[in-house]
Amino acid sequence: MLLDGVMLLWFLQVVIAVLYVAVDIRTTPEATVMKWGFVIITAFSGLFGALLYVLSCREPLPGTHEQYVAAKWRQVVGSTMHCVAGDGVGILAAAVVTSAIGIPMWADVLCEYAFGFLFGWTVFQALFMKSMFRTYRESLKRTFVSELLSMNAVMGGMTAVMVPWMSHDMAAMHPTGARFWFVMSISLCAGFLVALPMNWWLVDHGLKHGMMTVRHDDAPLPQAAAIALAGAALTGHQHHRPDPHSAPQHTGTAHGPHSGASGHESHEAIARTGHEQHHMQPTASRTQLLLMTVVSFMIFGAGFLVAGLFGALAMHR
Repeated sequence: MLLDGVMLLWFLQVVIAVLYVAVDIRTTPEATVMKWGFVIITAFSGLFGALLYVLSCREPLPGTHEQYVAAKWRQVVGSTMHCVAGDGVGILAAAVVTSAIGIPMWADVLCEYAFGFLFGWTVFQALFMKSMFRTYRESLKRTFVSELLSMNAVMGGMTAVMVPWMSHDMAAMHPTGARFWFVMSISLCAGFLVALPMNWWLVDHGLKHGMMTVRHDDAPLPQAAAIALAGAALTGHQHHRPDPHSAPQHTGTAHGPHSGASGHESHEAIARTGHEQHHMQPTASRTQLLLMTVVSFMIFGAGFLVAGLFGALAMHR
């Protein structure tokens, strides 16, 4: 069948893309959790995930990662990727378990939502990002709302694709078959796209982190990178950074002697900017948070509505 051929090509490109990202990202000065996030996202989306990594995170020149990831859209990509990777692992794990129970699709969606949220919140957000806060308990408290809003958007997009597809293709119901993983991958890609606008708002209002920079060496800054960073300093680009916690730059031990005074100054200016961001507070008011929470549940509800109109929510898996 045509779909079988498409799936074969899909899984082949996923393998190639995952191998590339897994190997190449080892030299990227990004936080470990974000590296794992990109590998997981690429396992879901193949070349799309690899392209996201190259365009949003891969350091173009040694020493320029801080400046490169400072762009708002790259911060948003990092935030969304981090969310979908963590939630996706939980969602897939729940889907495998519920497939053996044989519950209705609507209950299956709620189980996947609950487990995906719990794993994404308690592990990928609160635990892996605990260093941004004083304690794990504080981390749980500070990441709950942002994870909830993002998860609602992810699950809304997923449900609108997953339920109708599985309702009309029984072979996609069971994790022992390739179609299950193909459908879940496409559904997670849809969830990623739907969650992008929500994560833009969250990053813009200091409620989520984006890309980060983590350096562990004292290597001199290459001349080409120093020139690029000096140019950014002169044009003021280093000040266009997202809020918060949003993008802490862990660069305290990374900046040894650099080649050129201007490169040294601009590089350290970026490091200071990142340090200041680490202590910034969210800028969203309670009214804004309440409004966006309602919007996020509306997105989730819209996914359920699409699933009910084009799929069979009462069907047992």
